[in-house]
Amino acid sequence: MNFPAPRPAFLVSNGTAEDLIGARLLGHLGAAPPGVGARVLPLVGAGRAYAGVPGVTRVGEELPLPSGGFPFGSAANLLADLRAGLVGGSLRQWRDAARAARGAGAVVVVGDAYALMVGTLAARAAGVPLVHVQPLLSAHYLEGLGLRGALSELNALGANLPMPYELRLARGARAVFVRDAETEQYYRARGVPAHWAGSFALDVLPPPERDLPALTRGRAVLALLPGSREDHRESLPVMLRAAARVPGTVGVVAWPHRWDAVTLPDGWTLRVEDDRTARAEGEGARALLLRGAFGAVARAADVAVGTAGTANEQLAGLGVPVVAFPTGGPQYTAGFARRQGRLLGDALSVVAPSPEAVAAEVRALLGDPARRARAAVAGLGRVGAAGALPVIAAEVRGLLGGASSYPP
Repeated sequence: MNFPAPRPAFLVSNGTAEDLIGARLLGHLGAAPPGVGARVLPLVGAGRAYAGVPGVTRVGEELPLPSGGFPFGSAANLLADLRAGLVGGSLRQWRDAARAARGAGAVVVVGDAYALMVGTLAARAAGVPLVHVQPLLSAHYLEGLGLRGALSELNALGANLPMPYELRLARGARAVFVRDAETEQYYRARGVPAHWAGSFALDVLPPPERDLPALTRGRAVLALLPGSREDHRESLPVMLRAAARVPGTVGVVAWPHRWDAVTLPDGWTLRVEDDRTARAEGEGARALLLRGAFGAVARAADVAVGTAGTANEQLAGLGVPVVAFPTGGPQYTAGFARRQGRLLGDALSVVAPSPEAVAAEVRALLGDPARRARAAVAGLGRVGAAGALPVIAAEVRGLLGGASSYPP
């Protein structure tokens, strides 16, 4: 019996976490036959997550955006992105997507409604099936929102619930994979072929990269997660000063940037030990900054302080209470914090952006085991267990070979 020759996948993603999910998904697809690789189009930024995946060809131009992919987070974000060439660069990416889909076996979209539009255009132009991985929307965002809340977050309306045009596009996909069971029910009630197979956030959580007990010396670990976007310039100083106000703990920063990007509070100093380790000192306290050690920091944490999207969810999914505070952006604005609070429930506490407020909340959590337990239960329930990406990879693999677990 002759089987159809496998064809490459074409993957579109739009964001740091989305690129990471896409790269891990391609890794689960396994080694491709000679001459059959995958094509990827990261819509935002450099798409560095794909660099270590064998057999991957990047297509299209890089579109660095000052907002980090959040143009509608504020008027300032949108203006900065427009000045950086958002419109012209996006149009060229649409053209590149349509070209790259030719000869592909399937188009895979990892991202929001905009990425879905780009992927749908490409899939229709090439006449191939589409799989949508939607790691952003959740039915939990609607909990307690109400009319007043929706009106106060008009700029994020599409981040709170799928718009009619997104649902229409999603109905045309072979399968849509969502982040939780409640969202699967929400989509299915609206005619979308939605499936929940596990947590994307925990699927991309790396294993521990190094041994932390020797560095923390048995003290309670306060994980500090300033995030991958420019919010870190505002949030890291608050986090360090807050950690200095919680005796008996050690602040450990999961730092994803270069050392020269560290912004310290006034009077603090940074001592770089090597490419992976530095120490920040000030106000009679010392905090560790570790590069390439997020998995280790996440698993060592007793409480986390975060101004991050996926990282906050990953800590909550591990049962770690997370304290957050809004920044001026581009990502972790007051609106984003409110939405993440609805998503994570008791796993997340949002406080004022001051060292005193953050430290008070951390001390309250450390001193209340029952409250930490409630936060852990909420995080485990809201985020769910890992396991989505192998299921999605099996579906994509079937499409590339001419089969599908979810026939049209």
